[in-house]
Amino acid sequence: MEGYILDFEKPLVELRKKIDDLKKFESEKKIKVTNEIQALEKRAEKLRDEIYNNLTPYQIFQIMRHPKRPRTLDYIERIFSDFLEIHGDRSYADDKALIGGLAKFEGKPVMLLGLQKGRDTKENLLRKFGMAQPEGYRKALRIMKLAEKFKLPLISFIDTMGAFPGVESEERGVAEAIARNLFEMSKLKTPILIIVIGEGGSGGALGIGVGDRILMLKYATYSVISFEGCAAIIWKDSTKAPDAAKALKPTAKDLLELGVIDEIIDEPLEGAHTDFELTASNIKNSIDKNLKELEKIDINTLIKQRYEKYSKLGISRIEQSGEINEKDNK
Repeated sequence: MEGYILDFEKPLVELRKKIDDLKKFESEKKIKVTNEIQALEKRAEKLRDEIYNNLTPYQIFQIMRHPKRPRTLDYIERIFSDFLEIHGDRSYADDKALIGGLAKFEGKPVMLLGLQKGRDTKENLLRKFGMAQPEGYRKALRIMKLAEKFKLPLISFIDTMGAFPGVESEERGVAEAIARNLFEMSKLKTPILIIVIGEGGSGGALGIGVGDRILMLKYATYSVISFEGCAAIIWKDSTKAPDAAKALKPTAKDLLELGVIDEIIDEPLEGAHTDFELTASNIKNSIDKNLKELEKIDINTLIKQRYEKYSKLGISRIEQSGEINEKDNK
């Protein structure tokens, strides 16, 4: 993980190394090379802007998959206080991939949900790489119902490749557990805020992803399938993942234009992993703004708006404009 560099970042890293070498040379040899350093720094700044302002969907995906990227617990630690984690689904087991519980946001109680990836191999095995099993989604439902019972806003953090695909997961009814959560969240009588902080993968993300506002970090992705999986199915070649990434339109910018999400939360130009504090601060500001707006809306009106919001998803612009109906009438 140390020194992890993405392919498209290498020219910038090499240029920055030259700058560091020159500074070291100047310090050790007492020879002034200030002009050369300043020229290289300007080049590095220009190259940095060129790279990160023209990222492809697959490059955004690579930033999102950076091993140092902040996880759900990193944000909970920085944004909330008095987090009290709830364990178990009261039926089978406690799923470490899905965490949740009671916390305080700006002094006010809220309920939290989140999919948690590991930071190293040992933790990833413990947390199933952030892929929840049926008991995880049933624990989430338990937390949702507590939020509704005590009239607390529900905040859900999404970061997963998908639900855990093992045989035992299927045996215990993962599809039913996800479907049940979709149904219950659609009519839950409390404000729901969804934040995609990393990877939003398929039904695994949707199982805790139905809400009144969907927010998404700038370099997060949200799609029905992993890019490698899509490429393997469509082209029988997983190396065509960059082509799949382009076709799936999984980026925050794409999804905002399509109306799937409501807001993009900014993160540092080179990714959230370069500044945890700034990214957490941006998320906190967005939560504060959206919660204040949602809490002003009557709960019955909120549920009606939530229903209408999801009813519109998947309808093409042509259908929305009524052109199809006009054609059919002819």
